[in-house]
Amino acid sequence: MNPYASLIFSMSLILGTTITISSNHWMMAWTGLEINTLAIIPLISKSHHPRATEAAIKYFLVQAVASTLLLFSSTINAWHTGQWDITQLTQPTASLLLTAAISMKLGLAPFHFWFPEVLQGSSPITALLLSTMMKLPPITILLLTSHSLNPTLLATLAILSAALGGWMGLNQTQLRKILAFSSISHLGWMTIILVYNPKLTLLTFYLYCLMTIPIFLTINTTKTLKLTTMMTSWAKTPVMNATLMLTLLSLAGLPPLSGFLPKWLIIQELTKQEMAPTATIIAMLSLLGLFFYLRLAYHSTITLPPNPTNRIKQWHINKPTNTQIAIFTSLSTLLLPLSPLILATL
Repeated sequence: MNPYASLIFSMSLILGTTITISSNHWMMAWTGLEINTLAIIPLISKSHHPRATEAAIKYFLVQAVASTLLLFSSTINAWHTGQWDITQLTQPTASLLLTAAISMKLGLAPFHFWFPEVLQGSSPITALLLSTMMKLPPITILLLTSHSLNPTLLATLAILSAALGGWMGLNQTQLRKILAFSSISHLGWMTIILVYNPKLTLLTFYLYCLMTIPIFLTINTTKTLKLTTMMTSWAKTPVMNATLMLTLLSLAGLPPLSGFLPKWLIIQELTKQEMAPTATIIAMLSLLGLFFYLRLAYHSTITLPPNPTNRIKQWHINKPTNTQIAIFTSLSTLLLPLSPLILATL
């Protein structure tokens, strides 16, 4: 892609995200979301592969429907209350429509159908943007309206997402699809605590981004797109694969890695809110995700393909090094000792 075009699209993404997260008016928030959508579509379809074009069309149609629902919701609320302020969402129908619109934008179940296919048709870096940066504006809108949303509906969507993300990820062999269902499962954890502790939702999102970034960067560096080719990357970059295993286990939420912190805090908060059965259900559903994370870790480090010795030595010649991966991997695995400091800020 032309560097000037890449710069324009990147600046548009930053601009759209900034407009949405800093706006109080519904029309400004909608404008930021539309700028984001229009900026990411060329990045999805830049490879000119039929699958990439299909992914771009699917993404555009779903986001257009979600934006229409968002406008419809804000208009109904303004009609009844005379307010265009995001924080003044008080009309029940508008609240339900907004929940549906944001669920479609995020890829929460049962509006998840587009997300794995779009990630599968995108390049690893574009898939990273779709999994992290593109989710920040909708989550910000949810945080601003959290006091007006229906807790029962959000809990239902969250449990559905955690169940579907774990269950559908079990039979996948494409890494980007596995990470897409992982994202859906983590969105369930973020949504279930939204009404009770919005700051905890934001912390979970930040830590999820921190753990997802090194995984996508490693996949992009080693050119690994499915489980069968993941086994051969150990011979090329053993250190990178070892750290990838740690990051995957952190994403699964195993102690003493960083990914354990948000799940621990969410279960604790749900218990305080006298929602122990809900906490038990979502904790049990996370075991489904743990299975395919362990499978990924097993394929990346333990399972080695039968190769002649001279070929392995040949693969050791060019070792890609990436400082960003090292920094993000360290943060995604070693933040748990800082939990008292993080808890003090909540």
